[in-house]
Amino acid sequence: MPDLLVTGGAGFIGANFVHYWLREHHASRVVVLDALTYAGNLANLDAVRGDARFTFVHGDICTEGLAAGLLRDHALDTIVHFAAESHVDRSILGPDAFLRANITGTHELLKAARQVWLDEGRMPVERVRFHHVSTDEVYGSLGFDDPPFTETTPYAPNSPYSASKAASDHLVRAYHHTYGLPVTTSNCSNNYGPWHFPEKLIPLLIVNVLDGRTIPVYGDGRNVRDWLYVEDHARAIDAILGRGRVGEVYNVGGRAEAANIDIVRRVCALVDDRLRADAALRARFPQSPAATGGDATSLITFVADRPGHDRRYAIAPDKLAAETGWAPRETLATGLARTVDWYLAQEPWWRGIMDGSYRDWITTHYATRERVG
Repeated sequence: MPDLLVTGGAGFIGANFVHYWLREHHASRVVVLDALTYAGNLANLDAVRGDARFTFVHGDICTEGLAAGLLRDHALDTIVHFAAESHVDRSILGPDAFLRANITGTHELLKAARQVWLDEGRMPVERVRFHHVSTDEVYGSLGFDDPPFTETTPYAPNSPYSASKAASDHLVRAYHHTYGLPVTTSNCSNNYGPWHFPEKLIPLLIVNVLDGRTIPVYGDGRNVRDWLYVEDHARAIDAILGRGRVGEVYNVGGRAEAANIDIVRRVCALVDDRLRADAALRARFPQSPAATGGDATSLITFVADRPGHDRRYAIAPDKLAAETGWAPRETLATGLARTVDWYLAQEPWWRGIMDGSYRDWITTHYATRERVG
């Protein structure tokens, strides 16, 4: 059974993966390395922090020698690399942090894996694996009638974020072909679900509706994304580690394309339905429109589109399905319902975030253009 170093394991996708892995693999150990920047939150890991199989290390993946020491000291044979700066808006405002974390950080991990596993020979080479978690944004943008991205789609990143992830993908490939490091890469579509930091669309929608704040929607809201429930993503990585071929790239998508404005309206309807059916929820969230008989769509506000905003992403997970048998278990309808219910049940978690500096960031970087409703 693999013993894992999970980078960025206190972030959204990483934490969900850690919860999934420890639940499904009882003989496995997990060491999480996380710098606890704005999106990393130890509260995401509260449920596993007492587990003897789990170790948390506060540190930066760019720190020379840190990852190599962890691989040696804990006898780890697998790296699952989530750690990344990932918010496109932040990359436009300040790209330097993205180049450091996503390129330099990935290279530091690759050097550590090569040194400990290959040069020092501390693990049989057939046992080790470096799995790199990337994004569909490296492929650029699709027209509305274009076929989905596949693993052979040429890279065409359009933001500093996606360009930095593309560079990291190429480094992972190079370490496999040059040094023989056993690697796999997955490029995923937009994730959503529990512990999602509320700067991204779906959690921002939920908490803003509950607090009666405006819902910012870029441009005309017709940008299309393929949505993937985060636990389905964790299951996909598990399948790749267990049944994927070394050196290969696998696209992971939820087969759930939707325009942003449609996601907004669906989430509004779900929150409205929950509050209308439950007087206790109406009392807890008196500022939400449904608490006084209103409709959450009245909060929608169209804002200036961001520079270089890709129009459509769609990703074909056919290769992953054919080689590993993986398929998403959640539909968009069931995944959104589970996500809304989680946020309703976990108010202390997101309230602690929204009452901090993040609210100031939202206010500064979303300029209101017009209101709907």
